[in-house]
Amino acid sequence: MLPVWILYSLISGTTAMGLWVLAHECGHGAFSENRKLETSVGYILHSILLVPYFSWQRSHSVHHRFTNHITDGETHVPLVIGGDGIYEQSGGEKEVESFKSLGKFKFGVIQLVTHLLAGWPAYLFFGKTGGPRYGMSNHFWPRPPFSRKLWPSIWAKKVWLSDCGILVTLTLISLCVKHFGFFSVLTIYIAPLLVVNCWLVIYTWLHHTDTDVPHLRGPDFSFIRGAFLSIDRPYGKVLDFLHHNIGSTHAIHHISPSIPHYHARQATLAIKRAFPKVYLYNPTPIHKALWNIACNCVAVKSDEGTSRYIWKKL
Repeated sequence: MLPVWILYSLISGTTAMGLWVLAHECGHGAFSENRKLETSVGYILHSILLVPYFSWQRSHSVHHRFTNHITDGETHVPLVIGGDGIYEQSGGEKEVESFKSLGKFKFGVIQLVTHLLAGWPAYLFFGKTGGPRYGMSNHFWPRPPFSRKLWPSIWAKKVWLSDCGILVTLTLISLCVKHFGFFSVLTIYIAPLLVVNCWLVIYTWLHHTDTDVPHLRGPDFSFIRGAFLSIDRPYGKVLDFLHHNIGSTHAIHHISPSIPHYHARQATLAIKRAFPKVYLYNPTPIHKALWNIACNCVAVKSDEGTSRYIWKKL
């Protein structure tokens, strides 16, 4: 039955990603004009998927505000090497040496495995791939030893409120394990949830990373320039339907996050016609794009004379 359960996990996890996207829209205020309904739906859906709703809402808003900013970006911020000493991050040269010693193929495999399997929990618990400005953040614990920089003012209290939803879900999972057994819960809930997490990493990684897409700082950065560095990609009709076009309309989502998914295609066509020179669309099939990024997007370096950071060719 193992192949059957693997197929079940892939199908149900891929379908459940659509619920993640709806909760994501709630976090942006794009789901309903009734704010209480919107918050309730987002909180419940994300808690069921073990996502701390308000914690993520805050960190994700920072991600949108500083998309592709080299220090203030909140997710998939690359390592900087050979920089000006101010923005260069420790560990960058070490990763480059690892790339050279392992070779492109082995390094690419390691990148894919670590990103897809461990990327999401590493981000939630330790702020991995976040910009250096925020330190080691934790979406469940807004106090030391973790950084407080993501949780100003009332957001620390909202982190605790997010934890309540996660605790309720974990309690229900524990009761199911006690009643039905661990392997039943593993096959029906945990394995599909891992697939959901993989899809989440794929979307965020692919839509903010490519070998010819720079990161910015200083006078070269603005909200709208960062938003236009989001990359739309071809996911096909089935995935677009199941995931509410989040991958093929990602640019407009960053330009105007409050646009609901059922208007995103029309809005994407509008910006494509209005801004053909800056709208980014990469037609490379998703599996090839993932492999290309895993193998070639290792670290960035300062583009001399500008406030841009470009991927270093190795």
